[in-house]
Amino acid sequence: MAISRYYTVNGQQLSMSSLIYQAVENNQIDYDIKISTLGDRLDHLAYSEYKNANYWWIIASASGIGWWLQMPSNIVLYIPKSVDQIIRLRDSAS
Repeated sequence: MAISRYYTVNGQQLSMSSLIYQAVENNQIDYDIKISTLGDRLDHLAYSEYKNANYWWIIASASGIGWWLQMPSNIVLYIPKSVDQIIRLRDSAS
C-alpha cells in the first residue's frame, strides 16, 4: 500500500511532515538514528528500510530536513522503523 505525503482533515489537505517530525520528537514512533556519510541518499536509505525509494520523504520529515537525494556528511537522520506506524499516525490525525 502506498502512503501519500498528505492527509485530509475536514476537507483540508495537510502535509505528513509535521506529524512525523513531532512523533519522533515525542518518541511516539520507533526509529533508528544514523549519521550520514558522503554519498548517502535518502531514496537509497528509504529503499533499504522500506523497500520503496519513494518513501524518502518519511526519513526527511522525521529528521527535519528539506532536501531529498544527496546530502552532506554528518547529518543526524531519524529513520522510522515501521511504515505501519506512519499509517497509524496519519489515521489518528484524520
